[in-house]
Amino acid sequence: MADNQQPQDNAKASMPKTIEAKASGKTEPTANAKPAGKASSGNGLLWFFVLLNLILLAAAAYGGYWFINERTVTQTKLDALQTSVSQTLTEQRSRVAADSNIIKTDLTKQEATDKALAENQQAMEAKVNELAMALEAAEAQLQEMNGRRPTDWLVAEADYLVRMAGRKMWLEQDVRTAIMLLGNADKRLQSLSDSSVLPVRALIAQDIQALQQVNPTSQVSVALALDGMFKQINKLPLDAPEENYSAPETAVTDSAADWKQNLLNVWHSLVDDFISVDFRDEPVEPLMTAKQKWLAQEQLKLALQQAQAAALASEQALFVASLEQAMAILSDNFLTDSPEVAGFETALNHLKATDISKAIPTELSSQAALEALLDSRVKRVFGEGVSAL
Repeated sequence: MADNQQPQDNAKASMPKTIEAKASGKTEPTANAKPAGKASSGNGLLWFFVLLNLILLAAAAYGGYWFINERTVTQTKLDALQTSVSQTLTEQRSRVAADSNIIKTDLTKQEATDKALAENQQAMEAKVNELAMALEAAEAQLQEMNGRRPTDWLVAEADYLVRMAGRKMWLEQDVRTAIMLLGNADKRLQSLSDSSVLPVRALIAQDIQALQQVNPTSQVSVALALDGMFKQINKLPLDAPEENYSAPETAVTDSAADWKQNLLNVWHSLVDDFISVDFRDEPVEPLMTAKQKWLAQEQLKLALQQAQAAALASEQALFVASLEQAMAILSDNFLTDSPEVAGFETALNHLKATDISKAIPTELSSQAALEALLDSRVKRVFGEGVSAL
């Protein structure tokens, strides 16, 4: 580059001198012609370098323009690529976040499922342990059953019969059936041929004796008897006052002087067959009206109903008071001389002498003893299912 720069400087220095010589119109001598040829060759070289510099400058300018243009395009592409990459990254991040949430949710569900499975497993293990213990207990019971006798079920039957006797006695007041059921329970225990049940049989015999001392009068029978009398009340004659009539004298005499009177009497006797005329000399007592008759009958019915209710409730005092009230109504309003009323009053007196009171025991002493025996012999081996008996 330094070598090329020095000829250019020489050419530039010789150019003014040539221009000045042309301007003054002076020509140099022929002796200087040879140096002029050298100057023209130096100018050509100079123009060459100038042209080359211009080409280089144009190439540099074009290269700069191309570089800037390409750089802009490249930057645009880079920006678009960066935007695309950013969007892609944002979408990927969103997807990653969504996938992360889904994974977290699945992990939470999985943890809950694992926890539930763990709890179920613990419950199953506890159930298995419980079943194992129950199996061991059942095996122990089976071993104990080897020494048991099938007749031990008779103890359960006896307990059932005693409990049924208590229900009959307390709910239905049926002492006779209760005694029969206790006797059947004693027979069940007797068939065991076991001396260990003798104390229980003694208590059953004690209960039977206590029930046999209860008044045997059937309350239902008394109530049915009163019901039968209740239906006969409307047939009983009432005590109504009788009317007294004074009939005129109609006898025919043998005296001829009484022929007119005899004729009149015969006439009246003929007429009386068709027309009856009664004469009353004294004031007539008022008769019982239909309402009074109905009231007397209903009062008697009410008294018998009260006696019937008292008989079913074993209330002796109310029973006797109701019968006395019925007898008073019967004596005041009904015809006591008639056989119907007399028989009715006799039946009331018979019922009045009947003792309907009952002192029923509040508990059976054999029931608790039988339950204890049942626990020791049956329930401990066969479980609580025997209680359904």
